Amino acid sequence: MILFPFLAALAPLILLAVAASTLARPGARPGALPRQAELAALAALALTGAAALHAALTGAQVLSVGQGAAQISLRLDAVSFTLALLVGFVGWVVIRYSRRYMDGEPREGAFHGLTLTVLALVLVLVQAGSLAVLLAAFIGVGIGLRQLLLFYASRPEARRAAAKFTLVWGMGDLALILAAMLLWSSFGTADLAQISALAASGLDLPARIAVGLLVLAALLKTAAFPLHGWLTEVMEAPTPVSALLHAGIINAGGVLLIRLADLVQASPGAMAALVMAGGITALFGAVVMLTQSAVKTALAWSTVAQMGFMLLQCGLGLWALALLHIVAHSLYKAHAFLSSGGAVQAVAAARKPGPVAVPGLRAVGRSFLAALALYAAMGWVFAALGAPKNPQALALGAMLIFGVAYLVAQGLADSAPAALTRRMVTASGAAALAYFGFHALASLAWGAHLPATPQAGALEWALIVLAVLSFGLVAFAQALFPLWAHHPAAAGLRVHLANGLYLNAVLDRLIGGFRRSGATQAKGEA
Repeated sequence: MILFPFLAALAPLILLAVAASTLARPGARPGALPRQAELAALAALALTGAAALHAALTGAQVLSVGQGAAQISLRLDAVSFTLALLVGFVGWVVIRYSRRYMDGEPREGAFHGLTLTVLALVLVLVQAGSLAVLLAAFIGVGIGLRQLLLFYASRPEARRAAAKFTLVWGMGDLALILAAMLLWSSFGTADLAQISALAASGLDLPARIAVGLLVLAALLKTAAFPLHGWLTEVMEAPTPVSALLHAGIINAGGVLLIRLADLVQASPGAMAALVMAGGITALFGAVVMLTQSAVKTALAWSTVAQMGFMLLQCGLGLWALALLHIVAHSLYKAHAFLSSGGAVQAVAAARKPGPVAVPGLRAVGRSFLAALALYAAMGWVFAALGAPKNPQALALGAMLIFGVAYLVAQGLADSAPAALTRRMVTASGAAALAYFGFHALASLAWGAHLPATPQAGALEWALIVLAVLSFGLVAFAQALFPLWAHHPAAAGLRVHLANGLYLNAVLDRLIGGFRRSGATQAKGEA
């Protein structure tokens, strides 16, 4: 039926219509506006779900209006509908949570209206089929999220976070605009699918520059190192905003790369840049996260690390795994933010555990060897079943298993009880099994719609070895940290890491920090 391809396009229109109604009626009966917002989000989820089922049964379709650079089109395929379902589901959950969280706020209606607007724009973004739609959606999402970050505009910290976000996101928009102009001049079309198809025949100089700008935009949109500071300060906005970020906003850079995967993969330099920038961001965010005492700040730093890891997957050409990462991370991190308050209360009320077993050097060494051996065994089993893995996928799995080895080390400590050892070994086996299993499922679901992982050449092998060694050394040092945590040098390092090596403070100074925010507020009051 021709009706179904239009359902996904109808979903953001419904959200925008209800958002406009909500923003225009700030004095409505209490409870009416949030109920309307929830029903709109549920309707959008239902429409995208029906359209996704249709796309799965019939294949990709495109809705297009206009021609040339002003072409407006939505591409409806397995990738876009996966992302649309993700955005619709997370958005609906956030709206439901917001009904209770924002109850009694003076500007409750404005919050729901802005949330629906941002959700509508993100739905358009993940289904964009042309450069014009992609650019308009990115710019609109930036404007809407800035207003949400400024919901408590009297807070200097909120104004500072909004200023940083506007700067970084705006630079990403500028890079995208320049890239779109160069792509139009090189390929003579604004259709994303046609650009990806033409990229297979090679890239001229303007197209190579455009790919570099696309990578830069993706790094800026995902709060990559060193311009990650705004993401760690979003808790100055209401908690639902932190969860909303994971409905395709903080992942937008990855969505951009996946949608233009053929074009990006045609540039080995761009792929290498993603591996290096993503690896550095992942390691930096993970190490800093371990030093945070506030749960929401730790979750924000965890997102920095996860986005870096997703960029690393894109740079390795593991596009299906990168898409799986976006889906999985969005779901669990949105849940983590929304349930953080209850989790803190539950931990505080729980019986405190006894002394933690501290593994020695031998225990840590055994844990890493055991985890790698188990991972190799799982890889051999899956290869025997007809699912051979390329070097990039095997290397990525090794990086993941290093994190599991850190947990196994606790179970192999001399003072650890036998039950803990068994549980840690079981967790390691489950992680290895899950990695290969989910890899197979991701390839089955999206592999036909994404380019195959490129053959590893000399540059790729060098980056793979560097990434694996870096992640392994950091995980090994982390496992041994309890042995030297009380050394004065370690205490000083912990302080520096807890402050993110002061990179955020440098950005504060560059943009004026609190001084500019305070001046703006004073001027407004005057």
